[in-house]
Amino acid sequence: MAAEVVPQQGAVQKTVAFYHDVVAEMKRVTWPDVPQVRQLSVGVVLLSLFIGGVIALMDVVLQQLLVKLPTAF
Repeated sequence: MAAEVVPQQGAVQKTVAFYHDVVAEMKRVTWPDVPQVRQLSVGVVLLSLFIGGVIALMDVVLQQLLVKLPTAF
């Protein structure tokens, strides 16, 4: 049995093949519609504000405990 000889592709052919594969894959992607994007964006903003509020609250509480409380003694 003789081994099959596979011709080597050049860089240009590989790049073109990759581009065609990417275009074909992007056609199969299910993109979200406008209401989904709006809902998820609002969710991200609200979650970010909530986490920022928790961090700010922890900052105030820890500042009271670690900085101002020991000077009272």
